[in-house]
This record gives sequence, C-alpha cells and structure tokens, in this order.
Amino acid sequence: MRVIAGTYRSRILKSLKGQALRPTSDWLRETLFNVLGPVVAGSRFLDLYAGTGAVGIEALSRGAAESVFVENHAAAAKLIQENLASLKIVSGVQLIAADASQALARLAIRPRGAFDFVFLDPPYAAGREYETTLSTLGASKLLSPAAIVIAEHRKSFQLAESFGVLQRFRVLKQGDAALSFFRLGSDAK
Repeated sequence: MRVIAGTYRSRILKSLKGQALRPTSDWLRETLFNVLGPVVAGSRFLDLYAGTGAVGIEALSRGAAESVFVENHAAAAKLIQENLASLKIVSGVQLIAADASQALARLAIRPRGAFDFVFLDPPYAAGREYETTLSTLGASKLLSPAAIVIAEHRKSFQLAESFGVLQRFRVLKQGDAALSFFRLGSDAK
C-alpha cells in the first residue's frame, strides 16, 4: 500500500497482517481523490474508521490543512501513528482512539470548526455503523456548507438516499467496493 500522489507520493504505508483491516485499495483511493480534485488542498478532512490512515494521509499529501483520524482498534491506531511518523507528519493531524460515535461527540464541542470532507469506511459486516454514523453527521454541525461525505461500502450494500440533511448525489462502483457521496441538502445550507 502506498501514497498515490502529492507530497508523499509513492511512499509505502504499513498495514496489519491478517484480516484485522480491509484498507481502501490504492486503485479506489486514487479514484476517490481524482473525483474530489484540487479542492482537497487547504481543506479539513475527517477519516472515520481510519484503519491504516491511508485515506487521511492521502488527503494531507494532496494539501489538506488538517486530517483527523478516528480509529477504535488499538493496533490500528498505533499503526496510524507509525505511518504518520514514517512520513514525518507532525502538524495538521489529530488521532482519536475511540469509536466513531464517541469521537463525533468530542469533535462536536471542539472550537476548530467544520470539516470539508468526511470519509467513513466501517467494517463491511457492520451495516448499522453506516446508518448510525451518517445519521449523526447529518444531524451535526460538524460539516461545512459545501462538505462532502463519502462512505465506502460493499457494492452489493445499498445505503439510503438521505440521512437527516445529508443527500446522496453519486455512487461510484469499482470492483467489489462502492463509494457513496453525500452533501447537505439545499434546505440545510
């Protein structure tokens, strides 16, 4: 697994052995950031269920001002720290070792402001996590007016069209995975 583009292009990222994590593939990550384009530069990025941290690190590599990583699995949280250290990334990052619900509650009271991008990739078998997390985001003040929320999921798994004020506007399928893109509905902006 490697960083696709930007400052840390081609740098190798570590992963956990075995089935403990299912990192977003290089191919899917490249597609995601090609879709998001240059607006990632200067943005605030939230990587929920961060695993190896590859998505948030890719955002930083492409110029994001900040990436916040949320990971509940202790070994994966340690791995994110190791990947950040191996790239010598020390500013513009925060790692929250907690489950997504707890982390979102903590982030809701922080003074730094809203996120421009939120990426979530819960374990594919944890279908309720998608609904819980997207509903929490849709009811929160954590999103900037032009925020994009991206959920990676199994291609065969159908997410709802909306979660609170979040409205799905695109689904991109690649291999056995899919990315569902959400933004605030017009009545929420």
